[in-house]
Amino acid sequence: MSETREARETREAKQLDVFVVGLDDDNLETLREVPGAEALTFHPLLSVAELQEGDIDFDGLLEKARATLNAFDGCVDAVVGYWDFPVSALVPLLCAERGLRATSVESIVRCEHKYWSRLLQREAAPEAVPGFGLVDLDETDPRPPAGVSFPMWLKPVKSYSSELAFGVKDEAEFRKAVEEIRAGIGRMGEPFSRLMEGIDLPSEIAEAGGAACLAEEALTGVQVAAEGYVHDGEVVVYGVLDSHTYPNSACFLRHQYPADLPEETTRRVVDISRRVMERTGLDSATFSIEFFYDPETGDVKVLEINPRHSQSHAEMFAHVDGVPNHHRMLSLALGRDPRVRQGHGRYEYGAKWYYRRFRDGIVHRVPTAEEIAEVEREVPGVKVVIVPVEGVRLSEMPGQDSYSAELAHLYVGADSDKELEAKYDRAVRGLRFEIEDV
Repeated sequence: MSETREARETREAKQLDVFVVGLDDDNLETLREVPGAEALTFHPLLSVAELQEGDIDFDGLLEKARATLNAFDGCVDAVVGYWDFPVSALVPLLCAERGLRATSVESIVRCEHKYWSRLLQREAAPEAVPGFGLVDLDETDPRPPAGVSFPMWLKPVKSYSSELAFGVKDEAEFRKAVEEIRAGIGRMGEPFSRLMEGIDLPSEIAEAGGAACLAEEALTGVQVAAEGYVHDGEVVVYGVLDSHTYPNSACFLRHQYPADLPEETTRRVVDISRRVMERTGLDSATFSIEFFYDPETGDVKVLEINPRHSQSHAEMFAHVDGVPNHHRMLSLALGRDPRVRQGHGRYEYGAKWYYRRFRDGIVHRVPTAEEIAEVEREVPGVKVVIVPVEGVRLSEMPGQDSYSAELAHLYVGADSDKELEAKYDRAVRGLRFEIEDV
């Protein structure tokens, strides 16, 4: 039986026990770089594989996590997570049961249900919302919703990463995308619908359910992200990043912090973020919001809201601010002040690069640990994380978009755009993959 918090507070040792849902080795390394981490012991709670691969048994995952916490011979001081659903929903449920700090499950669903989130965004910042509507997958011949014209994006109201998100420019592509979404929407939609059963839903959301399909006007321009947190009802944006895509593609090439945007645009991103997050009811939690900024018109449009910070941005914030963004998550969960001094890192810029392949294949070789270590020694400020394992077919890897497969993530710190690009190019030249075309 876990000891009580009161008993723990009487102990001389100040070590705190933090359970991380979906803890992985790369993020464990980053968590240990957070100020004060020497006083924290991080415990894994459920594996990344069982949380992200195959069918999602939400009730089973919840019961397994409960059993682990109940069997812990100590005080559970915090439960945290930095992944999308089901992690984003498991954390507040587990925290509520143990009296720990976290936002409500309802606020998580308001953000993650893409249709509900769009309705709230339209109420809070109508100028920042594209045309959108539901596609009836039960119809024999589904049609685009009224007011949404080609080109558009089709996506489930709940999916993981960019799974089953399709850009379509005509009726033929629309029909093909609908069939693929129909076939795969249940993997996330069914457990998400199960979660929604315990929430008092508006009639429009209850009718749509958790396995519906959303159509949205295609957005153009520069992709931008705002990261922040809500603490005691106050919405704080602590960073604005911009994203670069591969030529003639919607796939990310890199994220970069800080963003290279006009000052007025940055102010608008922050203002919209505050208005929208206040409407969601999120509290004691981090968030990230993705935007499109059109330099031609000056328009800023919301793409989506994530009720968690981006773990993939942690290295960028460490490069520039000296502290990874995991710090805010941990501070909020432990009831501490999440603020940090910014701009005290080693570099002026931080970036996460995505080294991708745009055709299917079977991976026969990935760079060895020795080869990666050599790259990191030769290119200062670079960290390399390999995505596939040997023997995998790229199209079968979880968490990939519909058009490409990630071969490696490269985290780069530098003092200029040109230096970021030069370091990335040098590092990629040192990574040897062998992939058989399929």
